[in-house]
Amino acid sequence: MDALLLARLQFGIVTVYHWFFVPVTLGLSVLIAIMETIYVKTGDEHWKKAVKFWGKLFLINFAIGVATGIVQEFQFGMNWSEYSRFMGDIFGAPLAIEALLAFYIESVFIGIWIFGWDKLSPKAHCGVAWMVAIGSNLSAVWILIANSFMQQPVGYVLRNGRAEMENFFALATNSHVWVQWPHVFTSAVATAGFFVAGIAAWHMARKSKDLEVFRKSFNLAIVYGLVGTILVLLVGHAQAQHMMRAQPMKMAAAEALWETADPAPMSLFTICNEAERKDVFAIKVPALLSFLAYNRFEGEVKGIKDLQEEYVDTYGPGDYVPPVTVSYWTFRLMVGTGCAMLLLGFWGLWAVMKNKATDSPLMLKLMFWGISLPFVANATGWTFTEIARQPWIVFGLQKTVDGLSPTGTVTAGHVLFSLVSFTLLYAVLMVVEIHLLKKYGGGGIIEETGESSVPTEAR
Repeated sequence: MDALLLARLQFGIVTVYHWFFVPVTLGLSVLIAIMETIYVKTGDEHWKKAVKFWGKLFLINFAIGVATGIVQEFQFGMNWSEYSRFMGDIFGAPLAIEALLAFYIESVFIGIWIFGWDKLSPKAHCGVAWMVAIGSNLSAVWILIANSFMQQPVGYVLRNGRAEMENFFALATNSHVWVQWPHVFTSAVATAGFFVAGIAAWHMARKSKDLEVFRKSFNLAIVYGLVGTILVLLVGHAQAQHMMRAQPMKMAAAEALWETADPAPMSLFTICNEAERKDVFAIKVPALLSFLAYNRFEGEVKGIKDLQEEYVDTYGPGDYVPPVTVSYWTFRLMVGTGCAMLLLGFWGLWAVMKNKATDSPLMLKLMFWGISLPFVANATGWTFTEIARQPWIVFGLQKTVDGLSPTGTVTAGHVLFSLVSFTLLYAVLMVVEIHLLKKYGGGGIIEETGESSVPTEAR
């Protein structure tokens, strides 16, 4: 195993682990703000209890998310110094704005929100909750502006072997941002909805003391999560159409489409031979890929072989085909778990509308285990996004192999040591996270006396 493979593996592990927490933070911040708004409007104390309960889980998730995110930035200078040198002028600007503006807003108002319950009026405290939600999601916008340049470079000029910013407005309004950010935001809404609905379902199944708090939370969360799931599928469709134009090789890899076709079929199940670039076995729906790409059952979708020849003509000799098998199956896992969330969400909504949620033990049990679905979708979605862009670290400008730190500076041994260290550290953090969520999420509403609302035998 060489330094390049180890560095990619390390960054992948760190990023996916960090991404377990980010969507919960983004989506739950908005959901908590909605709950507190309902409390201020209605004066219903059940909603105040709900806000404090879910807010505690939000803070646990936020703290672990911040700790895991910091490591990513160190890797840019340590393992990927050539990438940092090439991209620093562009990548640094949105990340600096994210830290100095958005994260500052988020952090300051989280502190005010935590300690301001008895010091601010209900309306002012509710406004603080919305500032936390705005700050959290502004952070995502600026990080995705930076990432979108890697997917679709704009507003730059190449000078002295570096990409330098020429037009900040073009960078901030990159068309890729406006399909990527809505996809991330709606997936965060879906994640938070299923997270709250799953934990609430657990308490409903066990008839916790504050059952009304969890029933109200479940009713709101199932609508919130279902709306997020529907929107993420719709936005994902628009994102796929944009991908056809900006990174056609990524779409071809997602479908294991070796040959150019018009109309192009969509693969339902394919076993491929990457070495020979052909299918071993495939089940395909005729013309469906063209429909998804162009909203009509005709239209050319370029295959991997033709795109490889085009890229050689444009960028010079080399292999421009990403790992097809990994791209194909991560894409399907993402879409498949999204469809499962859709079905589970409609089931939950039906139970709520029929006032049968507490009388549906199977639905409540599946809803609890359904917490895992958006996390699988998020992890496989990001894996697909980054792997299917290979061999590029910055599409069309810098290959991943060229972004690695010089061999004499960072060796395979160095990267292996940090990879093992970070993996073990993150394993410990995962144990801590699960313990805290089990303690405070499973413990139910903590009364002023310090007593849990969940009977000891049910915990």
